[in-house]
Amino acid sequence: MKKLSHMIPSALQGFFGKPAPQAPELEPLEMPLLRRRAPRDALLRISCPDPTAEEMQRDRHQYRAQWLVRQERWEEMATLLHDADMRREMTPGAMPVAELMAFGARADVILAAEHALYDGKPAIDAPLMAGIEALEHVLADHAESPVIAAIVAQAHMDIGWAWRGTGWDSDVPARNHAAFAAHFERAEQILAPFDKDTAASPLLAATHCALLGGTGGDARAVADRYAQLIDLNPDNPRPMRAMGNHLLPRWHGSYAQLELEARRTAARTEETWGAGGYTWVQFDAISCDARACANLDVPFFIEGLRDILARRPDPHTANLLAAYCASAIGQATPSEDAAGAVRAEIADCARWIVRDHMTELHPMLWAHAARGFDNNLRVRSARRFAASGRDEAMRIITGLFQREIEAGKRVIFTEGRRQIAMPG
Repeated sequence: MKKLSHMIPSALQGFFGKPAPQAPELEPLEMPLLRRRAPRDALLRISCPDPTAEEMQRDRHQYRAQWLVRQERWEEMATLLHDADMRREMTPGAMPVAELMAFGARADVILAAEHALYDGKPAIDAPLMAGIEALEHVLADHAESPVIAAIVAQAHMDIGWAWRGTGWDSDVPARNHAAFAAHFERAEQILAPFDKDTAASPLLAATHCALLGGTGGDARAVADRYAQLIDLNPDNPRPMRAMGNHLLPRWHGSYAQLELEARRTAARTEETWGAGGYTWVQFDAISCDARACANLDVPFFIEGLRDILARRPDPHTANLLAAYCASAIGQATPSEDAAGAVRAEIADCARWIVRDHMTELHPMLWAHAARGFDNNLRVRSARRFAASGRDEAMRIITGLFQREIEAGKRVIFTEGRRQIAMPG
């Protein structure tokens, strides 16, 4: 049986909800403490904003939509969302504002359902259908709105995944599997009248791509559907990452198809990303599939990392790529095979990414990277989760500067001069 991964429609990577307070920034050190006897972590200082600028923007857009629907101002919310979709508006970290608002609009419903289904066995009196039925009434009142159709369809898919979980098919109870299938079938029915709108709307196109998690499709159809979405907004890397994952053999594709579409995407998005299109398509696929990793064109992938950072030199992207190379790839189980050699080359890239591009630390990204960017990850304590990310990042970054630290130097990350090593 295939093992399915929950692909949230907008590939939101677990950043919703108010970010937890991060560990405080280290206080400036007095000169007498800068001797070799000083603790190692006291000799490395990097800003750790709480929340980050990216997190604040994401929260603002999500909560705005959530507040409007709580006031039953659906038309106003839909107009704002539609305008953001048509403008291809994104946060500095390349998250589409329309997808953030769409999540905010359905958040109350899906979070309640996920809570009720936390262990896969809801209580007998759990009001599982109340929220989605309320959304269906909203859809009936706005039957001509493709935006509201997308929100309700996404809610059905999210609840379907909450029912199913991410285990093997054989481990999913029949009742849960039936609920999963029913929610996806309903989502497909809701979207059917708006097929033509996917040609102009990234939100609608992304929602259609999300249906692949439940309805399937051959590799060519999957690639074509994602190619349409990517072409609508090539600045958004998430569809490229999702396509690469869906082209793995465990889903709808093959290793040959994955490599072909990664190269095609790089060619189509060269003006935007340079070689980065190849890297984005392979990004998640090689982190969860050893054979895909072994087949990777490593020089092309690393060229793509450099091109991405040249075009997106913001702290969010630098942290994402550094955490990916050092943790998601670098902390994988060591192996002596071809995949192990590829992972080692990619992990080595963390050194120059951290040294040349990082100016601040984003703990939540590191925490998610340490867990393979699992969209289904359920975090009981955001504070502890963020703290684990900070600890992971500080451990890795300290190791990258081990020589300087052992020499008694203080390493400081700054906005202007990346990092400075000062004698103790």
